[in-house]
Amino acid sequence: MGVYRIRVSTGSSFHAGSLNQVQLWLVGQHGEAAVGTGLRPIRGKEEEIKADISEYLGPLRFVKLRKRRILQDDAWYCNWISVQGPGDSGEESRFPCYRWVEGTGVLTLPEGTGRTVVDDPQGLFKKHREEELEERRKLYRWGNWKDGLILNMAGAKLCDLPVDERFLEDKRIDFEASLAKGLTELAVKDSLNVLTCWNDLDDFNRIFWCGKSKLAEQVRDSWKEDALFGYQFLNGANPMLLRRSNHLPERLKFPPGMEELQAQLKEELQGGTLFEADYSLLDGIKANVILCSQQHLAAPLVMLKLQPDGTLLPMVIQLQLPTVGGSPPPLFLPTDPEMVWLLAKCWVRSSDFQLHELQSHLLRGHLMAEVFTVATMRCLPSIHPVFKLVIPHLRYTLEINVRARNGLVSDFGVFDQVVSTGGGGHVELLKRAGPFLTYRSFCPPDDLADRGLLGVKSSYYAQDALRLWEITFQYVTGIVNLHYKIDTAVKDDLELQNWCREITEIGLRGAQDRGFPTSLQSRNQACHFITMVIFTCTGQHSSIHLGQLDWFTWVPNTPCTMRLPPPTTKDATMETIMATLPNFHQASLQMSITWQLGRRQPFMVALGQHQEEYFSGPEPKAVLKKFREELAVLDKEIETRNEKLDFPYEYLRPSLVENSVAI
Repeated sequence: MGVYRIRVSTGSSFHAGSLNQVQLWLVGQHGEAAVGTGLRPIRGKEEEIKADISEYLGPLRFVKLRKRRILQDDAWYCNWISVQGPGDSGEESRFPCYRWVEGTGVLTLPEGTGRTVVDDPQGLFKKHREEELEERRKLYRWGNWKDGLILNMAGAKLCDLPVDERFLEDKRIDFEASLAKGLTELAVKDSLNVLTCWNDLDDFNRIFWCGKSKLAEQVRDSWKEDALFGYQFLNGANPMLLRRSNHLPERLKFPPGMEELQAQLKEELQGGTLFEADYSLLDGIKANVILCSQQHLAAPLVMLKLQPDGTLLPMVIQLQLPTVGGSPPPLFLPTDPEMVWLLAKCWVRSSDFQLHELQSHLLRGHLMAEVFTVATMRCLPSIHPVFKLVIPHLRYTLEINVRARNGLVSDFGVFDQVVSTGGGGHVELLKRAGPFLTYRSFCPPDDLADRGLLGVKSSYYAQDALRLWEITFQYVTGIVNLHYKIDTAVKDDLELQNWCREITEIGLRGAQDRGFPTSLQSRNQACHFITMVIFTCTGQHSSIHLGQLDWFTWVPNTPCTMRLPPPTTKDATMETIMATLPNFHQASLQMSITWQLGRRQPFMVALGQHQEEYFSGPEPKAVLKKFREELAVLDKEIETRNEKLDFPYEYLRPSLVENSVAI
């Protein structure tokens, strides 16, 4: 009994407000009361009302709300509702929403304290969490874009997505405006170059006049250097392929006269300084046909040596796997004629483009995040602490993935138009990459140890990934320990167990044979698994995504397609290189898409900086505050280190890491 002070916060995006009236009910442990108000939410505003309630409600558990339609339904984006009372001395309860309110149905918001099933022995929230999950499972259904791949959200079009998974208007307008800008620039570049002849690598400067970064200009000026070629395996757009050699690869067959090279490789191997990058996954993939012109693929192997100063230098390149009964394929060396060696490196970089975009970026970043998103929405109610912990890192993932399936890797999409794995090869490559989705490979401490990169001082990716993983793990541990006091509490949380099982057995289609758990038996195991989910959606994706603008804009450094077959002799000329690299239209489209997707996003939310407050109470806020402080320290450390580097490594700098897979 008494006066309750109610505050209602509306989102700030376009159309977040509503002309419809909103009715509220306060639901306490001992009673329920309607708040008679004609509230019309205003965009970006926090509105306050006071209600004199005659009934005794007890501790507040829920707020229920319903829009009353006037002429037509006008959706409302509600951030949260706060209730203080009864009286000025009463407790304040926060009810997070962060979703669209549509139609005339009643929406029930639980108080924001995270609660597991074990935390609710009286079953006060049991009915709510069951009804919420039942409704969610109708909205979030598993689909299968292509047979043989991990699962995705059902629905082929943007309109098939739940409204809460769609871009807000500001993000949508920016995304579509940037696409229009990119296509306009593409048309201009095409018109300026359609009648010109491209005879030299410098001719690529004709399209290198917009959408570039400072580092991209450095790449243009230095891309031919072996040191920069090797550097990209450590700190470029795709640092996921390099590994320390523990034996000479079986595919590396030495033609007669290569005994000295073999001895040099063995010497580096014994010294622990021999590394390799193997693109065997591309072997046998059918190459694209673009405008009746056959494109080509290679499956290179690169052997590199780590110098005492940290420089990684290529020693030999093999472009194709040996065939049974055939002559060993040629081995290309730094001592070969300049154009021969440069062409071999171009083939490696083009192969890296394919594995980067499809395996490292699309599959390991976007599609994995989609599995996490769908499983989370199907298995964890909004009151669950793990839902509150991971939901900021799943924002916009479903929409950006639908756009990718409809524009980039669709029939007649960008890959079909200009990429050598397009036309079906890209789908086959994704299928081949599936067995390599191991649990250890998504956890940097394990992955870097398995690949022999721990302690490599010139691997800034490795250093930053380990630091960011550890900071994220401590953040997750802080939240988990608030809600799970002993390991048994983890084992007894059926919702958490269902979430883990849904990811491993359903979304990833039986990934337990690749090390993914089907249950979580301890707090530490739960923290490790949740950290893997968050890191994959944040740091890991950013480490792969952010480098595109720097390393792919100068097209010869990372060609999207190759128009002549891999060389089998050592007589390449500049004419051979120019006839092999993408033509001006293919190169222009590569630049356009690279700019649109790789540019710094104006509505980007940095890691840990989300404004949504899903948790109530001071303890979770203190954990988040500490997380942000540690991220700021790491950010400053990386900034200080980068001041001393010719090529700054920023892709895991917390202020640049996106909080979710949103682009």
